[in-house]
Amino acid sequence: MAEYYEPMLYMRTPDNPNTMGASVTLKEAVDGDILRSVVEELRERFPYFYVKAEAIENDLVPVPNPLPVTVRNTWNPIRLQSEEANYHLMAFKFEGNRLALEMSHSLSDGAGFLPYIKSVLYLYLSRKTGQTFDPTGFRLPGSPIPETETGDPFSELNIDGAEPPIYQKKPVEDFYRMSEGKEKGYLCFGLKLPEDQVMKYCKGNDGSPNVLIAVLLTRAIRRVDPENSKTVSASIAIDHKAILGNHDNYHMFANVAVLDFPVSRDLNDIIKSCTMARGQLILQTQPENSLWVIKQRKITYAKLAPLPLEMKTGTIAKSAGSPRWSLAVSYANSRSFGPLDPYIEELYFMATPKVIDMAVEVTCINHNFFLSIAQNFTSEQYFNAFLEELSLAGISYEVKYKDVTIGDGSGTPQCH
Repeated sequence: MAEYYEPMLYMRTPDNPNTMGASVTLKEAVDGDILRSVVEELRERFPYFYVKAEAIENDLVPVPNPLPVTVRNTWNPIRLQSEEANYHLMAFKFEGNRLALEMSHSLSDGAGFLPYIKSVLYLYLSRKTGQTFDPTGFRLPGSPIPETETGDPFSELNIDGAEPPIYQKKPVEDFYRMSEGKEKGYLCFGLKLPEDQVMKYCKGNDGSPNVLIAVLLTRAIRRVDPENSKTVSASIAIDHKAILGNHDNYHMFANVAVLDFPVSRDLNDIIKSCTMARGQLILQTQPENSLWVIKQRKITYAKLAPLPLEMKTGTIAKSAGSPRWSLAVSYANSRSFGPLDPYIEELYFMATPKVIDMAVEVTCINHNFFLSIAQNFTSEQYFNAFLEELSLAGISYEVKYKDVTIGDGSGTPQCH
């Protein structure tokens, strides 16, 4: 039987593909041959990503996949775990000076796959430019793979003895839906914001980038729909591994803290709004909260373990695919790729907006924030209202792209 911390691959279903990705814009056109060779070379250092899903007894588990990872010279989406992906749970694509990795979110999380992206770029740019870069901080072929990276992230903690935390937030059941009454269809926007302007505004208003974006988006919602009395529910991505002291492990233990903005809250006072939101976030991200969540996962996993695979998939899919928040904000710690920064123009992350109406993935590199904003409805009114909020805050912006996204055959938006 698989361990509780190992990938729950049955979280990925045709209706909820649970895909994430990263898109990198380089300063020169991508050499596909170099990229393909680099991706295969890193199989040695990241064997846990070169896998396919296989049904064994009652589990769907990752097993080694000797077939090459698909690297295609097209920006069209690809269905993972299919023949065109060589049955891998990840795939690469490139076009012009852009390259992208798409991966099953049930295999890893942003903190887990970011080191892999950095290593791909390290080897690729080394070959492409002929430069010798400082390898410090990169996971490269020949370097050891520590147990902290691949094993139980919480082996030194007493998970089974965890007690209920002092504060447990109750979910808002009837929250604001941005998609209500809107035509269904995926839209994706890319924004570039100056880091100095964002951080100056954060410091002046007791905010952080993820909290500030949640507050400004909520203000945008109230601007668009001032008569609606429902609470806006905003999820903020968190990493239980990091909270509990492990920053190396690749397993998927991302989760969310939830900020509630009831209609009674006056959002005109930005400082007060950010302070209250940060307070909600701090209360939900104490180590005792994470310990309790991991204990519940172990209990749930033990209950699911003896069930037939079809029943597991149905149980997980039903809970994973149901809407839970109005919007989501995720801020990956990607501020620098070290010596590679001068060769990178843009960096975007992507996640499927299945359980929220709008998902905002935030990265920061070369003194700029890059926002990938994906939504599951076609109206642009909330996005435009958000741009107005940025202008009112004195934050300049560039709209780098606006795409009607294309599905991968199973409803997955490809927001690159």
